[in-house]
Amino acid sequence: MAGILFLRKSLTSFHGLQTVSTYDTSRSNASVANIQQAYQAMLAQQQAETEKLALYRAAVDAARLAEWEFHNAVLAMKEVVRGQYGSDSDQAQAVGLKKKSNRKRPTRKKSIAVAS
Repeated sequence: MAGILFLRKSLTSFHGLQTVSTYDTSRSNASVANIQQAYQAMLAQQQAETEKLALYRAAVDAARLAEWEFHNAVLAMKEVVRGQYGSDSDQAQAVGLKKKSNRKRPTRKKSIAVAS
């Protein structure tokens, strides 16, 4: 946020300088030509940044889509393995599925009567 504030103030100062027709300096880094050149360079870099951000966001979206497609393909493969070899097979376990015989059966919790 502080970066935006100093830039906004610098732009205001630059635009204000354009109304001062008698401005002249011997300092080359403070000359109107140098300030205008720095301004144009800043605009070019901001444009490059915006373009690269757009490419980055597109790359992020493409990566997320590829991740979902990979995940869905793996889920489909697991369904095929389960259907082809069975839910209790070593092949099912090899692809990350839990063997049906290794699953714990749910146990009932005995309710405790509360004496009042």
